[in-house]
Amino acid sequence: MDRRIERSRQMIMQAFIGLLEEQDFEKITIQGIADRANVNRGTVYLHFTDKYDLLEQSVETYLMMLVDSCLQEERVATELSRELLIRAFTYLKEHASIYRVLMTNKGSPTFRHRMTQFIKGNITVVVNYMNLETGIHRDVMAQFLSISVTGLIEWWIVESMPYTPEEMVEQMTKILEARLQLW
Repeated sequence: MDRRIERSRQMIMQAFIGLLEEQDFEKITIQGIADRANVNRGTVYLHFTDKYDLLEQSVETYLMMLVDSCLQEERVATELSRELLIRAFTYLKEHASIYRVLMTNKGSPTFRHRMTQFIKGNITVVVNYMNLETGIHRDVMAQFLSISVTGLIEWWIVESMPYTPEEMVEQMTKILEARLQLW
């Protein structure tokens, strides 16, 4: 993709995230986004059909950036390793202002939902691979754990990351191990 086109898209998305920090999604206008990004409305419409498309593409972009930050080259996430989780929390810490807005904007729960679905997919793979006999349906376990992990991430970001990424992963691991022992 042409660098100028990519730069325009990036500026528009950053402007959009900035506006989401200040106001609910429903109050945001294309003109407001254009003004914040210092482009004209036509430029916004060249890249996005409307603010809903901009939201979807922003969610997808920032979720993929988070995922890409976790994966080492040539590796696929077939297990939730400690190092993968530390990379995820470290990336979230480094980009906290963006993810705080995306996870907590009450006008648009899209990012939180997509993140939960992504985590659920990965947990499902791990749960199926481990083949644990807990008496709990695997889909129920995956749903419960994914919502718990997403909630923990949201809490950590909203509370201005009171613990290091390593401490969060350690605490999360202890919680998950304790839950599995309880079952």
